[in-house]
Amino acid sequence: MSRADPPKALARARLAIESVSPTVESGRFAAKAVAGWPTRFSADLFADGHEVLGAAVLLTVAGSKEVAEVPLAHNVNDLWHGTHVLDTVGPARFRVIAWRDLYGTWARDTGKKVAAGQSVEVELMEARDILARTKARGDDGRAVKDLRRAAEGPDAQHVLTSEETRALMARIGPRANLTQSPDYPLWVDREAAAFSAWYELFPRSLGGRDAEGKPVHGTFRDVEAHLPYVTDLGFDTLYFPPIHPIGTANRKGKNNTLRAEPGDVGSPYAIGSPEGGNMDVHPELGTLEDFDHLVATAREHGLDIALDIALNSSPDHPWLKEHPDWFEWRPDGTIKYAENPPKKYEDIVNFRYYLDDGSPNLPFWHAVVDMFLFWAARGVTCFRVDNPHTKPFPFWEWLIAEVRAEFPGTIFLSEAFTRPKVMKRLAKLGYNQSYSYFTWRNTKDELTEYLTELTTENCANYMRVNFFVNTPDINPVPLQTSGRPGFRTRAILAAGLAGNWGLYSGFEFCEGAPMPGKEEYLDSEKYELRPRDFDAPGNIKDDVRLINRIRREHPAMRDMRNLRFAPAHDDRVLSWLRHDPATQDAVLFHVLLDPHAGAEFGFEVPLWEFGLPSEASIEVTDLINGNSFTWHGRDHRLTLDPHERPYAIWKLTPPGAAR
Repeated sequence: MSRADPPKALARARLAIESVSPTVESGRFAAKAVAGWPTRFSADLFADGHEVLGAAVLLTVAGSKEVAEVPLAHNVNDLWHGTHVLDTVGPARFRVIAWRDLYGTWARDTGKKVAAGQSVEVELMEARDILARTKARGDDGRAVKDLRRAAEGPDAQHVLTSEETRALMARIGPRANLTQSPDYPLWVDREAAAFSAWYELFPRSLGGRDAEGKPVHGTFRDVEAHLPYVTDLGFDTLYFPPIHPIGTANRKGKNNTLRAEPGDVGSPYAIGSPEGGNMDVHPELGTLEDFDHLVATAREHGLDIALDIALNSSPDHPWLKEHPDWFEWRPDGTIKYAENPPKKYEDIVNFRYYLDDGSPNLPFWHAVVDMFLFWAARGVTCFRVDNPHTKPFPFWEWLIAEVRAEFPGTIFLSEAFTRPKVMKRLAKLGYNQSYSYFTWRNTKDELTEYLTELTTENCANYMRVNFFVNTPDINPVPLQTSGRPGFRTRAILAAGLAGNWGLYSGFEFCEGAPMPGKEEYLDSEKYELRPRDFDAPGNIKDDVRLINRIRREHPAMRDMRNLRFAPAHDDRVLSWLRHDPATQDAVLFHVLLDPHAGAEFGFEVPLWEFGLPSEASIEVTDLINGNSFTWHGRDHRLTLDPHERPYAIWKLTPPGAAR
C-alpha cells in the first residue's frame, strides 16, 4: 500500500514556535508599540532532542524594505525574548524565526569532551565542515577567513571553542531546519498615545460674567487666554466637547429638562443647525480661522488639541435635508430619535450605518471619514469618540485605518463605558486609548485586581487605558461624599497608576454636587454655561501640579506595564512601585483610600525588585517635601492623614544608581 509523502511545509517546520508576543488574536489585529520605547518580543521555542537553538525576530517598518533582525535569547522553560526600539510611527510587521545552531551544538558538546580528556580529532573535522558551509556576511567576512585558517593550525581546538568564535558563529553560522512563524502586525504610536495628561473644558464657559453677573458665552480667543492655566497644571492635551453648531429643535434646558428657556445654550452633543454641521464651529465660539489660530497657539504652549467626535445629529442638521437616507426612520415616516430605554434623547436623531439589504451605507461612511480628515488637516491630533460601542465594529476598523493612512500620528480615545469584551474589541480595532472602569474601582482589592488585568501581557498588547477621574457625564458617587481628601487621592491614583490620565474642569475645585440619586452633576455644564473662579479656595491645583511634574521628570512613570504592587499592611492603603530598570529610576507610592480617617501602618520596601536582600539599605527622596534619607531594611511604618498627608511619593535609589 503506497503512502503519500508528508507535506513539504510540515517537514520543513521542524522547530516549534508558540505563544508569540506581542500579538492580538493570532495576528488578526495589530499589537501596539510606542516609537522610541523598547518593544519586547518573545516566543516559546523548542525542538526535538537536545541541540542548541538560535532565534530572532525579523522586523519591517512602514515605508522601508529593510528587514531588521532582532536576536532572541533563551530565558527559562523554552521562553525566548528580545527587545528592539522602533522609531517610525505607523504600521510594522514581524515574524519569529528559529533554527538548529549546528556550530553552537558542536562547540557545547566538544567542550564537554575536551573537559573529559577525550580525543576530538573527528570533531575538529566536523567544525571545519561547518565553517566551509558558512557564508560570511558583511564585516564578518574577514573574520570567517581567519577562522578557517586557524582551524587548520595547531591551536585549532582552542580557537574553535572560544567564546569569541561561538559569538561570531551564532550570528552567521548555518541555520539548519530554519522555521518561521506567520507574519504578525504591529502599530507603532507616538508616545502621547501611551503617556499623556488630558484636561477637558467647555470653551463656551470661559467668557466670564457681565456687569450683572450673568454668564457670557466664551470664544476660542478666551480659550487662548486660558492656555497658560492648563500648562501650569502640567497637562499636555486640551480636550473640548463638541464645538459645532447646536440645534434648536427639542433643545434641552438646564439639568436636561425637556423644555429650554430663552437663552438656554443646549447640549453640544445635539450637533447641527442652519449654521452648519460636523465640519463647522458654533458661531458664538468664533470662526474656523479662530479655531486654527487656537490650535497653533496651543502647539506653541506644548499642547495637543483633542476634539470630541460625537456621531450625533440634531433634527436641524443640514445632512437631514441633504441626505435623508443617512438617517433612521420609523414605519410611520417619522425620524427615529436616539434612546436607551427608558431614556430618550429627544434632541438627537440616529444615523444609519447599514442599509436594509445588510450592505454598508457607504456614502455616509465616507462622509464621516472626510469629517475626521477635515479636522486632522487643521492640526487636531487627538479625537475622543463619543459612545463608539453603539456604532458598528467594521465601520471603526475601516475608518481608523483610513485616517491613519494620511495622519499616522492621530490618537483615537474610545469613550465606551460598556461590557469589558466590547471595550477591548474597540481597542483591538485600532483605538489608541480607552476609557476604563477606574471610576468604579475604589477599594484596594478592586484596584489591585483591575490594574493587574490591564498590565498583563494579554491585555497590555492592545488596550491602553486613560484614567479620567470624572467626566461631564459621570460624577462618581465616592466623590459626592468624600470632600477634598477624596479628590486629592483620586488624582494621585489616576496619574500615578496609569500612563494616560485626565480630568474634567471643576475636579480641581472639588465640584461634586450631584443630581439626587444619580452619578450626574447638578447644574450640569452640558446644558448651561459654568464660568468658574480658577483661583477658588479649597482647590487641589497643587496636587495636580505635583503629580504631573513627577510624571514628566521620572522615566519610570511612562510605561504603566512596569507597575508592581507593594505590601502595605492596611486594607485602606494602596502601595505600588513604578521602576524603569534601563534608567534605574524608581518611584514608590502610598495612597490612603479612606477620605474620612487616617491610618498608621506598616509597609515593606520592595527591595526584591532591585535584586536586594531584605536587610539591604536604599536611598530615599520624599518627592513631596524634597528631603532625602536612608531606609535600612525592608520593614517600616508610616502615618497618612486624609486632611494633611493622604499620600506619600518616594524616589528610591538603590546602591550604585545615579542620584
